[in-house]
Amino acid sequence: MILYRDSAEGFMRATDDNQIASEIESAYVKRLHRKPHYAERTAWINSMQFMERIIRKAGVPGDCGVLIEYKIPSTSKRIDFIISGRDAAGLENFIIVELKQWSDAEASEKPDLVRTFLGGGPRETTHPSYQASSYRQFLMDMNEAIYSGDIRSHSCAYLHNYHRRSPEPLEESQYRPLLHQAPLFLADDGEKLQEFLRKYVGGGRGMELLYHIERGRIRPSRKLIDHITGLFEGNTEFTLLDEQKVAYETVMHHATDGGQRRTIIVKGGPGTGKSVISMNALGGLLDRDKNVIFVAPNAAFRDVMVATLAGPGRSKNRLRSVFHSSASLHDARRDRFDVVIVDEAHRLKDKGAFMYRGDNQIEDVIRASFVNVFFIDDSQRVRPEDIGSVDEVRRIAEENGAEVVELDLVTQFRCSGAEGYLNWLDDVLQVRETANFDGWDPDAYEFKMVDSPHELREMISRRIAEGNRARLLAGYAWPWTSEKEGNPSGEIDDVVIEEYDFSMPWNARSSRSTWAIDDRGVDQVGCIHTSQGLEFDYVGVIIGNDLRFDPARVELYADYYAYHDRLGKRGMKADNEGLTGLVKNIYRVLMSRGIKGCYVFVRDPQLRDYLEERLEDVFRL
Repeated sequence: MILYRDSAEGFMRATDDNQIASEIESAYVKRLHRKPHYAERTAWINSMQFMERIIRKAGVPGDCGVLIEYKIPSTSKRIDFIISGRDAAGLENFIIVELKQWSDAEASEKPDLVRTFLGGGPRETTHPSYQASSYRQFLMDMNEAIYSGDIRSHSCAYLHNYHRRSPEPLEESQYRPLLHQAPLFLADDGEKLQEFLRKYVGGGRGMELLYHIERGRIRPSRKLIDHITGLFEGNTEFTLLDEQKVAYETVMHHATDGGQRRTIIVKGGPGTGKSVISMNALGGLLDRDKNVIFVAPNAAFRDVMVATLAGPGRSKNRLRSVFHSSASLHDARRDRFDVVIVDEAHRLKDKGAFMYRGDNQIEDVIRASFVNVFFIDDSQRVRPEDIGSVDEVRRIAEENGAEVVELDLVTQFRCSGAEGYLNWLDDVLQVRETANFDGWDPDAYEFKMVDSPHELREMISRRIAEGNRARLLAGYAWPWTSEKEGNPSGEIDDVVIEEYDFSMPWNARSSRSTWAIDDRGVDQVGCIHTSQGLEFDYVGVIIGNDLRFDPARVELYADYYAYHDRLGKRGMKADNEGLTGLVKNIYRVLMSRGIKGCYVFVRDPQLRDYLEERLEDVFRL
């Protein structure tokens, strides 16, 4: 979707008449059905004046094409500015220009990131050249008119309020590969940017190219398919075993036999291999030239999957074009995709969820795809807004005329295959009463209750020193100091247990989507939203006062006032049974993240006694 399209001549005239912001705003309201933020309108007024001046001074022909605010399909991202035309040889070119009003920035130690003032305070964000080059890569990989035509693409960033320093942080050596892909032009580089435009679009005749860009079908190119499927080769993280292979082939059969709208529901508990199957299905369907995307509601899970597939040291940029958030499909046209795969589908949201502008994400997925595959564990719903149950997916699929196919995964591949442990966990947390009580081999899977949070931290530190992937996790039983209050990167120890003189910070906001694989994560406590769907060798779980035990009623219950996830308890004050179910699900998820072992500290003495007694009962039988 494009908010503004005109010739360079029309753009310069509208800007000169001070009408450009109004024209963009009018299109914004018409197409997005909401008014833009004040900051967006201000940016249009300021940045477009600078671009008009650059284009006019560059002397490019008036029949060059201009696109403003090109919305990348099925994402919330918009490209600031595109200008199209022909070069001296008569070849078609377009240039993506990422516009920034920044006046200051600092380098970051993290690849491709910088620090600048955004949203009322200093924050880490992607380097402008990274943004520009990533948008270009998306169009080259996903816009059929571009990758199948003889069209050349270029990208750059223009920071028109930013004066170069010596040395310039945005041009440090770590950013050189980015600057090669997308040159950076600062306030004093007007003549260089003008020459850049003249080189690629100085021959004019760009309006027809705009039409091709706007009308091009969004589907992965063969180059992108080969790139992604090549990453699966030899990657043991995605090896299919036994029942997983059967489920994968069944999904592939139903997703490719054609002729029938179909919804495939794959049900399975923790460790049954849902994510291994879903990722393999993505690769397999791409290899069969299906227009397929992978959707994951949880950003942390999604980003770790991308990082795992890419492997260490490899760029993740191209992979992101097929990995989407669950909020991205609310405005997708019907059957835009051949197949949509949804992992962690139990976390799909309904109307009113944060940053979601649609009504029902299940319906979004089913409407946007001819075939859809949902991987679900009904017992991993952790917020009231989580609606992705098997029953709800089935209901909406049938309403939309889709044939429903259901598959069950039973075999346990996580927790060293200790199905008895997971059954015991379901029973002891009173999630369901279907547990078996045969116990499990303690040499194969290690589970321990510890007497203090200090001991828990020491055990996890020891496992990390031995070369294991291990993390401390906790329920949302402590407040989380906001970024505005000075806590963007885990500076403040929020997880405080006074009676043990223990304190640690929550996982850093600045790296929460990759906290599970970030080296600094070992000194922070992870929450449900940074660990759900992921796995570690060992986990240390702190059960806070949000979950307690009533000995008289022999029941676990949630403490509304000790549970600090504001969205997680919204509307639940009078529904303690419902809230208790969500909090129990959280701890079930946290305590099933470990492949080799799980260590637990419990703050509530009565709950601690109950769990220890139940643990002793298992091995007395």
